[in-house]
This record gives sequence, C-alpha cells and structure tokens, in this order.
Amino acid sequence: MSVVGSLIFCNDCGALLDSAGSSRNSLNCSQCGASYDSQAFENLTVTTKSSDSAFPSALRLKRSVVKTSLGRDEQTEEGATINEKCPQCGKDEMQYYSLQLRSADEGATIFYTCTDCGYKFSTNN
Repeated sequence: MSVVGSLIFCNDCGALLDSAGSSRNSLNCSQCGASYDSQAFENLTVTTKSSDSAFPSALRLKRSVVKTSLGRDEQTEEGATINEKCPQCGKDEMQYYSLQLRSADEGATIFYTCTDCGYKFSTNN
C-alpha cells in the first residue's frame, strides 16, 4: 500500500483503499482483492499546512513585494536641468526627475521643480 497524505492506495492496481469496508486487522482492495495489514498505518500522523494564498485576507492583500513609495530620505529633487517654462514665475529653466509610479506598460511620472522660485508640479507621460 502507498500513503499520500491521508489517502491510502493499493500497490497492485492503484485504487483508493476504503477503510470503512475492511476488517479491523486488514485493508482489502475492492478492485483487485489485495489485502494489507492495517497495523502498518495505525500510528500514521497526517500533517496538513495550507499556503498563504489559500485564505486571502484584506491585510495580506495590502502587503506587496514591490516597493511602491519612497520615504522622505529616499526622495531626490535634484535632476537634470531642462529648458521648460515655469508656470508660476515664467523662468525658462527647471529641473526634473522621473519615477515609475504606475504599471510597467504605462508611462513614468515626471516631477518638475523651478530652479528660481521652487514651484513644483508633475505630469504623467
């Protein structure tokens, strides 16, 4: 007989052995008639462990393996300087940097900072 988890199979034909229809001392295969000693699995311990995804919860769904936000110490406001007109003061020079905040098949978010007045804004590309 072969044991897989809490199921017991016949070695000869592979059928599932039914302990309800067998005597206390032996298990008999209803397909091929093979007989197995029931004491061989009497002290069998079955341990079952479910995976984390088997029972989803709202808290578990909030966890992510992808880091989606930056902390204050990780944000950088220094970037490349470009010729872009500031909407607030009108100066023609701004710094910019980009971050991929949305999914990979969408454009990055561009953050602009005026080098003169410090005005900030962003655009989604």
